[in-house]
Amino acid sequence: MAVAAGHVVLLGDSIFDNAAYVGGGPDVARQLREALPGGWRTTLLAVDGAVAAGVERQLAALPPDAGLLVVSAGGNDALGASHILDTRVGSVAEGVARLAEAQARFAASYRAMLEAVVARGRPAALCTIYDANYPEPRRRVVVAALSLFNDVITRAAFARGLPLVDLRLVCDEPGDYANPIEPSVQGGRKIAAAIARLAVGLGGDASVVVAR
Repeated sequence: MAVAAGHVVLLGDSIFDNAAYVGGGPDVARQLREALPGGWRTTLLAVDGAVAAGVERQLAALPPDAGLLVVSAGGNDALGASHILDTRVGSVAEGVARLAEAQARFAASYRAMLEAVVARGRPAALCTIYDANYPEPRRRVVVAALSLFNDVITRAAFARGLPLVDLRLVCDEPGDYANPIEPSVQGGRKIAAAIARLAVGLGGDASVVVAR
């Protein structure tokens, strides 16, 4: 069954605004335009380097006919807290407590951002933070720490019944990364394909919000 054309708006950080990392290849926004059916539109409002709180500023440029809002934010918040991983502590409990404090700060910021997104009255979808491509043994530590931030995102999605694109499952190969933290052309293509499947499933109707 054919669905009505829609307008997908990308909000967040360099997971979407990755043109600087693909060596002249197509960025995620371009790949999404190519992946969506004819008649659909894509607008890139995401900004490389943005933290979750920056999404509210991006919403100021939201097109009047915006349909599905897709948010990928949190990776730079996690990057800003990454110094904790190299901090000497007296016990494992003290280290976990410091990570818990960073998680709580992120949760407050992410909730405020999501309130601003939802207040626009459009269907919205969230993305987790992917596992990144650090060499071992650093990667194992980073993935474990990121799970605290991803717990915030998944809880927010489930609490509001919003679709969730789990980028940890989408970008699951080293070739999906242009460097340890940015998506390559290959990774971008996979991200775009996942968003296109979600968008077409929602049908482009600004009144429809479907839990996944």
